[in-house]
Amino acid sequence: MDPAERRRVQRRTVLVLSTATVLAGFATGASLSVGALVLAELSGNDAISGLASAVFNGGAAIAGIPLARIAARRGRRSALVAGSAVAVAGAVVAILSAAIGSWPLFALGVAMLGVSSAVSLLARFAATDLALPENRARDLSFVVWSITVGAVVGPNLIGPGEAVGLGLGIPPLAGVFVFALAAQLLAALVNWIGLRPDPLLVSRLLPPETGSVATPARPAETAAVAASRTPGRDRDPAPPAPPSGPGARWLAILAIAMAQAIMVALMAMTPLHLMHHEGTPEIVGVTLSLHIAGMYALSPVFGTLASRLGRVPVISLGWVMLLASVAIAYAAGPSHLLVQLSLTLLGLGWSAVTVAGAALLTELTPSAERPRWQGRSDTIMSAAGAVAGALSGVAFALGDFSFLALLAGGLLALGAAASIPLGSRARGARSR
Repeated sequence: MDPAERRRVQRRTVLVLSTATVLAGFATGASLSVGALVLAELSGNDAISGLASAVFNGGAAIAGIPLARIAARRGRRSALVAGSAVAVAGAVVAILSAAIGSWPLFALGVAMLGVSSAVSLLARFAATDLALPENRARDLSFVVWSITVGAVVGPNLIGPGEAVGLGLGIPPLAGVFVFALAAQLLAALVNWIGLRPDPLLVSRLLPPETGSVATPARPAETAAVAASRTPGRDRDPAPPAPPSGPGARWLAILAIAMAQAIMVALMAMTPLHLMHHEGTPEIVGVTLSLHIAGMYALSPVFGTLASRLGRVPVISLGWVMLLASVAIAYAAGPSHLLVQLSLTLLGLGWSAVTVAGAALLTELTPSAERPRWQGRSDTIMSAAGAVAGALSGVAFALGDFSFLALLAGGLLALGAAASIPLGSRARGARSR
């Protein structure tokens, strides 16, 4: 494939992935906004409400590796469409279970709908398959940004969803899942029609050295050739990444997982915290919309910064924002404004860590091994969110939002500690 054709196919691929991801975002917005409230309503137990985020992320975790295997064998297109099909079935189960009042069955439906999150995670990696090294973080971040529309609109569909729910004879809040069902069907259709040719299958036809910024310099290059280069030109277009290796990859995965755990833990209990302090469904919707906008709206900015400044500095910036979020959440009390500020910073910090972390992991991994390591990352990331979501309900029931923020601070310390060796290795790489 010549460079011009590669750029053309990559532009089409990013456009298709972005369009499908916009639609997939409705499932995220619907599940995050009303899942906990519907579970609390059906079960009559606030502690069980934390299962909404837990099972949503659990579904994504279970699907991560199988979808990666499908991608490795049959391409990204087959994997993305298969994941969307499971999410469609999940939306149907959620609607039917709400109609009969079964909270365990509703939890299963939310878990199946959580596969849509695994699809979105896979889509962001699909955007890197044909990307040039200098554009890899940017293209990845554009697909992440695309979740913004559906995910931000989703929580604000509570009102229309209630009307749909009443019309169908199910709990009003569950009506939002009807929108998620339609969106998932459209997302599957867009990927099925649009991802031709398949980016992963095409990328396997490219020369190996084009697949990774972290590929070592060719020994055949002589000192004379190196000396002939003009200063400021012919340099590696992307900031140098830490030397590749399983250890560095696991550190990057740990950092991403901790950011996910912090985000899910605080976000999962925000609706109940607000409702316990004279909040309304509308305030919950606005708060989660601000949070989700923070997660996705500025992802292209973080992608650009990661390309220009380096992946690890942007990860470090994310930890700073997450620290500010945790501190504000600890002090928020009944203040809706402080909770909204905390949740916005929570989304921004999560975005910086996960965008830069995903780009870093891609560059640390040889092309042939990327689907496997990307699947591991997505599974561990989602599993961390599932565990955090489940335990957040227990922590909230035992203490309060401040206690939950304190526990999130411990996760933050672990994630930041994992980033320190990555920073040291990156500085070592630049000095060589």
